[in-house]
Amino acid sequence: MWTQRFDLHSHSTNSDGQHEVAYVAELMRQQGVNVWALTDHDTTNGWEQAAFEASSRGIQFVPGVEITCTPACPPMPEILEAQGRERASSSWHLLAYFPQHNPAMRDESIDAFKQWLMPRQLGREPRMRLMCKRLEALGMPVNIEKVLARADGSVGRPHLAEEMVKLGYVQTKQQAFEQWLGDGLPAFVAHEKPTIAEAVEAVKSAGGFTSLAHPVYYGVDVTVLMNTLQDLGVDAVEAVHRSHADMYRYALMKAAEDRQMGITVGSDFHGLDYQQHPGCMPVMLDALHPMLTE
Repeated sequence: MWTQRFDLHSHSTNSDGQHEVAYVAELMRQQGVNVWALTDHDTTNGWEQAAFEASSRGIQFVPGVEITCTPACPPMPEILEAQGRERASSSWHLLAYFPQHNPAMRDESIDAFKQWLMPRQLGREPRMRLMCKRLEALGMPVNIEKVLARADGSVGRPHLAEEMVKLGYVQTKQQAFEQWLGDGLPAFVAHEKPTIAEAVEAVKSAGGFTSLAHPVYYGVDVTVLMNTLQDLGVDAVEAVHRSHADMYRYALMKAAEDRQMGITVGSDFHGLDYQQHPGCMPVMLDALHPMLTE
């Protein structure tokens, strides 16, 4: 059976999303989403509010987070060329889900996970300060406090890009990334990240499960990618993502099935100004990770 009622990848102003949690929940309701996960980058700050907003709209909320990790294997030039990509992402993003956790209730294992995650969130500010210094050296001074004020939780490059647009250094956020902030470009600064294996261990210790987000961004052959995930104990792969072509989705779903792994589905919604909409992501119900349908 196919369904479009799941959206397990979305962002709010707690990281690099455009909208407050309440409005994201309302957009999910309007698009017919019945099972929703808020997965802000390296932070759980929005969980409690999201659970409340979801419940008030008759939506099942799944606490989630998108963890920035080091790549588990290098990109393959032939795959990047076939995808029409110049470079792969400098990090792999691991989605962590805790379907059995109620954000309104105290849970020692979840508290321990949050403690493990906290340095990743706090490490974003020093990185952003270094990026601002690089921009200043390039003749584009940016007030770090104004960048930080744009984020309710985890500050990221999109917040810096927004400030660069406001200051007139670039015309669009996309231009900021393509010329200055993208991986390996003049103002880019990497930050300390856990390995996939470390993140998997932290999530499983707290009773959650993991899924690799938008694997098309990493430039790795599907077979190599899925074997690597299986070896590292990753539970699922985000086969259905707005950036994935139908054939790529099918290849991931088939590879997951062959390895008895689950899949997840997500719009990766960041905001209406990005020409994005939540939900409307068809997926086979039986292919989803079982913890989502229990």
